[in-house]
Amino acid sequence: MKETVLTDPIRLLIVDDEVGFVDILTKRLSRRNMEVTAAYSGTEAIQALRKQEFDVTVLDLKMEEMDGIEALKIFKKIDPKMMVIMLTGHGSAQAAREGIELGAFDYLTKPCELEELLVKITKAYQERNKDQTVPD
Repeated sequence: MKETVLTDPIRLLIVDDEVGFVDILTKRLSRRNMEVTAAYSGTEAIQALRKQEFDVTVLDLKMEEMDGIEALKIFKKIDPKMMVIMLTGHGSAQAAREGIELGAFDYLTKPCELEELLVKITKAYQERNKDQTVPD
């Protein structure tokens, strides 16, 4: 039996209206076998989703133009299998739980450690692909 090794990069969409946060996260995650696309609003993220498929999305809950819950509902209509990890500020755990009820994979409180986010992204990716069998 062969061990499954992740060779294909994880296709990741990061959605947050904090430009500096997104840019730093994009650079750091791009070095970790991830194809990262940045979106600075829910609308920008929806446009990206219509152009390509993503394995995992990291989605901020609080954004100016369209909040994360609203964006999540649209994401799940476009790609029901896509895994979404919600990012929430201090005190927004109730809203993050609402996101999970609407189909988000998990949530993290900002600021979060990069390693913690990487673990969640990897678990979400594995969950998305668990039904796919790898031929021997």
